[in-house]
Amino acid sequence: MTALRYDVLGIGNAIVDVLARTEDDFLVAQGMRKGGMALIDEARAEAVYAAMGPAVEVSGGSAANTIAGVASFGARACFVGKVKDDPLGTVFAHDIRAAGVAFDTRPAGDGPATARSFILVTPDGERTMNTYLGAAQDLHPDDIDPDAVAAAAITYLEGYLWDPENAKNAFVKAAKIAHGAGRTVALTLSDSFCVDRWRDEFLQLMRSGTVDLVFANEAELRSLYQTADFDAAVAALRKDIRLAVVTRSEKGCLVVSRDATAAVKAFPVDRVVDTTGAGDLFAAGFLFGIARGDDHETAARLGALAAAEVIQHIGARPEASLQALAQQTGLLA
Repeated sequence: MTALRYDVLGIGNAIVDVLARTEDDFLVAQGMRKGGMALIDEARAEAVYAAMGPAVEVSGGSAANTIAGVASFGARACFVGKVKDDPLGTVFAHDIRAAGVAFDTRPAGDGPATARSFILVTPDGERTMNTYLGAAQDLHPDDIDPDAVAAAAITYLEGYLWDPENAKNAFVKAAKIAHGAGRTVALTLSDSFCVDRWRDEFLQLMRSGTVDLVFANEAELRSLYQTADFDAAVAALRKDIRLAVVTRSEKGCLVVSRDATAAVKAFPVDRVVDTTGAGDLFAAGFLFGIARGDDHETAARLGALAAAEVIQHIGARPEASLQALAQQTGLLA
């Protein structure tokens, strides 16, 4: 077996988040669905940027946020994602490396600009995203380093990146390499509208054993099984995948395996500032726990801890050391 070099390797959209506070009236005026994620073209991206208030630029992307969280726990982390050789691409590469993550994907020399997501945060902490995917969609199977994937305990795939055909092929290539090396493959369903687009293919990935672990929130789970009955959806999920985690915001999460369901509470927070990245950081804690051999409930508590940290400030990456927080709460020695 290939020697273990990384605890978690993530593959996803390399995006720079552009965050601004706003009011509900702005969302209505712009025709935005509160709490949703819309894919936009470059012209719409420029229009949204011109209309929104003062903004802060922070490197993001769902799987990239997760991998930054894994590194914050003190684990060995690697990210694969495509940027262009442009100013925002430079920002993304700098930020993820500064977070302690290995990032060696070659930038594109031409074509679309580096991806950016305009995130509007309303006073209740809810985030509404408008995302221009740009260069991120040009991830190709050739960008997958077989040695790096084989050397990672867990390969983590971002559902958002299932749209482009080349990226889809890159996912499948990575999963085959990981399983060939005796490793684990995880998938986040990312968004209920993403599930609407690719429901049958996501189910096939699960039922075929291409993925071993799935992350979903309640909306994504209901979309996956096209039912409003949460218990029925959980029962179906149990049959389709060896291990799954369903996040339920302030209600915590359910860890669903073939023979058991464990409910784990959310960590209490003083004030919700920005829910951006809550699911991403939950996945970081859970993956970290699984990679180090923790039981499912301990891994879920690590996920809840990371999610609680990130929703108490603007931005989707941890500001405090998750390793230190886990030590303070007794989850790490």
